[in-house]
Amino acid sequence: MIMTVIVILVVSGALLLGAAWGIYGRLPERFEGGLIALAAGALMLSAVLELIVPALNEISIWAVLSSVLFGAAIFAGLDYLVDEKWGGDSGGGLLAAITLDGIPENLALGVALISSGPLQVIALSASIFLSNLPEAASGAKQMAAAGHSNRSVFILWVVTALTLSAAALVGNVLLAGAPDWSLSVIKCFAGGAVVSSLATELFPQAYREDAHWAGMNTAIGFMLALYLHQLA
Repeated sequence: MIMTVIVILVVSGALLLGAAWGIYGRLPERFEGGLIALAAGALMLSAVLELIVPALNEISIWAVLSSVLFGAAIFAGLDYLVDEKWGGDSGGGLLAAITLDGIPENLALGVALISSGPLQVIALSASIFLSNLPEAASGAKQMAAAGHSNRSVFILWVVTALTLSAAALVGNVLLAGAPDWSLSVIKCFAGGAVVSSLATELFPQAYREDAHWAGMNTAIGFMLALYLHQLA
C-alpha cells in the first residue's frame, strides 16, 4: 500500500507541478514543445507495451481491437465536445485529454501495482508522469491566457489530480479480485484513449511549438520508454 500511495502522489503531483509551471513559470515555447514531444513519444510506446500488448494474453484479438477503438472513440467524441464548448485555445482540450485518458489510465496503473513487478510499474508511472507534467503546464497556461483567474485554474487542476488519484486507488483496491479479462479490457480502453489523445492534442501542439525538432524529441521519448520497459 505504501508503494501505491507513493506512485499515486508522484503521478498526480505532476499535474499540480505542471499547472503551477504553466500559470507562474516562464519557459521558452520551443522548450515546452520539446517536453510535450518527449512525453508523447514515451506515452505512445507505454500505451502499446504496458497496456495493450499484455491484454493479448488474456482476451481475444477482437476484444483488444474493439476495446482500443472504443476508448479512442469515447475520447475523440468528448474531446470534440469540450473543444466546441471551451474553444480550441482555452486549454480545455488538454484538460479533457488528461482526464478522459487519465481515469482508465490510472485505473490500469492501480491494477499494475497489483499484478506487475516494481520495474514495470516504474516504467508506466514514468511515462504517465512525463506526459502529465507538460500537458498540465500547457493546458493551465492556455486557460490563464483565456481570461480564467490563476486561482480558479489551479483549483480545477487540483480537482483533476484528486480525481485521477481516486481512480488509481479504485484500480488498486476494488479491482484487486477482478477477473483478468476485465482488467485487460480496462487497459485496452485506456490505451485507445491515450492513442487518440496523442493524435488530437499532444502531437499537434508539439509540432506547433517545437517545429521539426518535435520528431526527434518524440523519438527520444519513445526510446526512453523502451529502455524503461527493457529494465522491467
